[in-house]
Amino acid sequence: MGQLLEISFESEVIHWRGPAPFFFTKVPEKEAMLIHEISRQVSYGWGVIPSDVTIKETEFYTALIPKDGTYLLPLRKAVREQLNLDLGDLVKVRIQFLRIHRSRFP
Repeated sequence: MGQLLEISFESEVIHWRGPAPFFFTKVPEKEAMLIHEISRQVSYGWGVIPSDVTIKETEFYTALIPKDGTYLLPLRKAVREQLNLDLGDLVKVRIQFLRIHRSRFP
């Protein structure tokens, strides 16, 4: 499994009021364009992009969700609590994108 891209950016924690409340950070336009360029090599379908994310010293695995020409990075409750993140906070994010490897998924 090889790394294709690594990006870093700062973004605000936002809230989406859907059927259930979710918290995200939005990938800035410049970085979203870079992700889009490699999306076919890293996506496992449905347009979502598997991602290895680091915020502060915490690393976690998630999938970016395409939305309105950019991507949203989901912030699970456990991650937000561990990092003491709340709505409106600015976070520094580092994301690594790897080639898809079947052993990574059940």
